[in-house]
Amino acid sequence: MGRNHIRPIFLSMNILAIESSCDETAAAICIDGEILNSVVLSQEIHTQFGGVVPEYASREHDSQIHRIVNTALEKAALNLTDLDAIAVTYGAGLAGALHVGLNYAKGLSIGLNIPFVGVNHLEGHLYASFLAYPDLKYPYLCFLVTGGHTQIWEVTAPGDYTLHSNTVDDAAGEAFDKGARILGLTYPGGPEIEKLAKHGNTQLFPFPVPVVKSQPMNFSFSGLKTALLYKSQKLDKDYFEENKAHIAAGYQDAIINTLLNRLEMVIEKTGLDYISITGGVAANKAFRQKADILAEERNLHFYFPPIKYCTDNAAMIAIAGYHYIKAGTFSNLELQANPNLALNDTLMA
Repeated sequence: MGRNHIRPIFLSMNILAIESSCDETAAAICIDGEILNSVVLSQEIHTQFGGVVPEYASREHDSQIHRIVNTALEKAALNLTDLDAIAVTYGAGLAGALHVGLNYAKGLSIGLNIPFVGVNHLEGHLYASFLAYPDLKYPYLCFLVTGGHTQIWEVTAPGDYTLHSNTVDDAAGEAFDKGARILGLTYPGGPEIEKLAKHGNTQLFPFPVPVVKSQPMNFSFSGLKTALLYKSQKLDKDYFEENKAHIAAGYQDAIINTLLNRLEMVIEKTGLDYISITGGVAANKAFRQKADILAEERNLHFYFPPIKYCTDNAAMIAIAGYHYIKAGTFSNLELQANPNLALNDTLMA
């Protein structure tokens, strides 16, 4: 994996974190495990295409990363020479986008003669709840709900993760984005469907909760998206437009019900009642409201990161990287970007 394990050398650590896995160019400064600032630039160029265009994403990262890093340093009143280490995302994500951030970190590592550590983007999301809840206790469940992943992990300790639930096709975030295109909404789809659904009635156009018969704890959203497509094609155009808010409400409700249904299954299996819910979909207010109701009914403890830490950011990479660096675990220059990196590929030694 391109990792070196050396004795910890820092009493005090100034860490620069870089995240460029998709369409956010982000940097953060972490000092001794505390986030000083988090700077995120969301690329707007993709809106016109209804989704992220990988080539444009890498170009945007390349043109903006130096400015974003400098902004984070300036906000922390630090110079490059004040840095002790760098944490950077090296997977999973878009290949070109990952290369920009990783190569920038390697260049700084060489130029400043300081170590760097590659961080799994998914592991960053697992640590996101610690940004708001530093006293979160192990073991707990981490419900990872992003544009590309919908997974439920049991987190026993740093680096000790067990996967209980995964998606067999589309992730929840993809279901929102694809659904938004069918509804004639812009990218990113999740926030647009959420805004429209506020004005709709979930009961007027209900959609079923998808079931994976052979793997009941897993997710499947492709059939739900297809059901929405058939609904849009079947209804008269004017009638469809008049009822779009109700259709969006029913579609969103089906996604949320599916998420919570599988979560309840995993809770029953593990007996754990502390649950961290992270990723972009965790920013959805209707999702949070239904989760709160479930928590009250079953005496569960849900931990949602602040909205700014739900979507891709470098603060979560900084916290994950801090744990590696504190343990004296660093990467070497042979480390390569890995678009298909799985969480179990990066467990702490």
